[in-house]
Amino acid sequence: MTVLFSVMLVTASGNTAMQSILPTIGTQLHIPDFWVSAAFSWSALLWVYTAPKWARMSDKRGRKALMRLGMIGFTSSFALAGLALFLGLQGWYSALWTFVLFALFRSLYGGLGSAAPPAVQAYVAARTARADRTKALSLIASSFGLGTVVGPAIAPLLILPVLGLSSPMFAFAFIGIVVMVALALKLPNDDPGFAARGVVTSEPYSSAPTSANLRRDDEDDDEGEPEPPQLRWLDQRIRPWLITGFLGGNAQAMALGVVGFLVLDRLGLRADPAAGIEMTGIVLMSGAAATLLAQWGLIPLLQMGPRACVLWGMITAMVGCAILSEASGLYSIIIGFALASLGFGMFRPGFTAGSSINVSRAEQNAVAGMVASISGAAYIASPAIGVLLYTLYAPLPYWLALAICLFLFGWGWKTLQAD
Repeated sequence: MTVLFSVMLVTASGNTAMQSILPTIGTQLHIPDFWVSAAFSWSALLWVYTAPKWARMSDKRGRKALMRLGMIGFTSSFALAGLALFLGLQGWYSALWTFVLFALFRSLYGGLGSAAPPAVQAYVAARTARADRTKALSLIASSFGLGTVVGPAIAPLLILPVLGLSSPMFAFAFIGIVVMVALALKLPNDDPGFAARGVVTSEPYSSAPTSANLRRDDEDDDEGEPEPPQLRWLDQRIRPWLITGFLGGNAQAMALGVVGFLVLDRLGLRADPAAGIEMTGIVLMSGAAATLLAQWGLIPLLQMGPRACVLWGMITAMVGCAILSEASGLYSIIIGFALASLGFGMFRPGFTAGSSINVSRAEQNAVAGMVASISGAAYIASPAIGVLLYTLYAPLPYWLALAICLFLFGWGWKTLQAD
C-alpha cells in the first residue's frame, strides 16, 4: 500500500507543486495572472481524454505496467518542463516561448501521467471487500487529495540558488525516478488475464491470500455472469456521483488556484516575491494538515460513508470559502483555507468511494478511469476562470465556489443514496 500511496501522492503533488510559485514566475516574466493560471489547461485536457483509455488498457497490459507508464510520463514531463523554465528565466528565449515550451512538456504529464491513478484505484478496489472499500479508497484518495495541497506547500522549500524557480521541477523528476524504482522492486505483478474481474497477485506479506485463492473466490462469486457492457457516463448507478465529483472538484480547483494571488495581494507582497512564496507555503501547509485531519482522522474515526463525506464536506468548505472571500490578514487566510481544505478533504474520498461501490468488480477499471477524468477536468478551466474573476473583483471566485458547495449540499441531500 505504501508504494501505491506514493504513486498517487507524487502524481498529485507534482502537478500542483507549482501553485505557490506560479505568481512569482508570472511576475518575473511579466505574464498576466490569467495566462499564468492557464498554463496547465492543455495538460488537464489531455488527462481527461486519456485517463479512461489507459484504464481500459489495463485489462490487457496489467495495472502495474500502467502505473509504470504513468510515472515515466511524470518524470520526463517534469525534467523537460524544468529545463524549459530554467533556460527561459536565464533569458535564452522570450517569455512567450518559455510558457509555450513549459505547457508543451507539461502535456506529457496529462497524456501519460494519467495512466497511474486509475490503475492504482482499480488495483486497490480489486483487493478489498465491498464493505471495506470505502476505507481503502479513502486512504488512496487521501494521497491524491493530500498531494494537491502538499505539493504547493513544499515547492518553496525545494528552490535552490543555482536552479532558481525551476528547482522544484527537477526535484520532482528525481522523486519520480525513486518511485519508479520502488514500483519495480516492491509491487508484485498483477495478472492482466483476469483484470476485468479485478484479480491481482498477492501482496508481499504473509497474511495476504495467494493469487490462486483470489481467482477461485472471484470465479465462484461471478460464475455464470456475462461480461458487463462498457460502462457509460450516464449510467444511473454512478451518474449522481460523477456530477458531484465534477462540480465539487471545480469548486476546489477554483479555491486552490486563486489562493497564491490572494496571499500576494492581501498581504501586499507583489513587490517581494520571496516573502510571497514563503507566506503562500505556510497557507498551503495549513490546508495539507486539514486534509490529513479529514482523511486520516475524521472519516475513519466517525466511520463516514460516501454520502456523509460529501454533505459534511460541502458544509465545511462553504464556511472556509466565506472566510477567504473577506480575509485580509495571514491568520484569517490560514483559517479560511484550512476549513476549505478540510471540507474538500472529506468530499473527495466520498465521491471516489461512492462511484466505486455502485459498480461490479469487473467494472472497477472503467469507473476508476472516469473518476480520474473527473478529477482532471476540474483543472482545465476553473483555476483560470477563478483568477479571471479575481482580477475583476477579489471575492468573486470564492463566492462562486461557495455557491457550488451550497448547491451540491442541497442536491446531494436529495439525490445521493443513503450510506
